[in-house]
Amino acid sequence: MDLRGKSVVVMCANYIYAGELQEITHDLVWLRDPSIVYETGEWSAKTWKDAQRLPVPLLRIERSAIESMGEVVRG
Repeated sequence: MDLRGKSVVVMCANYIYAGELQEITHDLVWLRDPSIVYETGEWSAKTWKDAQRLPVPLLRIERSAIESMGEVVRG
């Protein structure tokens, strides 16, 4: 499934990230307008309980740190 251009959640070894999936390479995943999700709240909620926007337009995440990733579907 191609998730490029979609809102995704990326669960890593230490943090949960959210943003628009820009690109996937052999070693990296790139998120546009990324946030760190410190507290999810109810998974069925329309928004994260505590997600803080990072001060970068693009964030790269090492694929080796990713445990799971998927499209965010709210509501």
